Amino acid sequence: MPRAEVSDELWQDFHTVVNMTSRELEDWLRAEGSGEETEALPDQAGPSLGRRVLGVLGKRRTDLTEDDVQAMEKVVREVRGQRGPELEPKAGDEKWRHHLMDLGHDPLKPVPHPGGGNA
Repeated sequence: MPRAEVSDELWQDFHTVVNMTSRELEDWLRAEGSGEETEALPDQAGPSLGRRVLGVLGKRRTDLTEDDVQAMEKVVREVRGQRGPELEPKAGDEKWRHHLMDLGHDPLKPVPHPGGGNA
């Protein structure tokens, strides 16, 4: 699949709203994918968009595809739509938090500040 151009704005927004590390997200998706009766295969655990986020986190910017860019845009829209412009730590109900964590955003984590090194 051909590589895609990613704007600086989308790259920064994605890495701001996705505040979980790839390891944290992978562990979360595996935990969510295991149930009392069945357990998903590790590479199939969690919702498909969450797995796509995990894939993006594992790539260099120059290796992203158009599908990756679409996933990034969707995650930014979804998280910003639920959280608004401010991403300060906020408690909410469990279902809401779990939905956001499926996308790589933990609403209880502090916001990385510019120059803070969490991007």
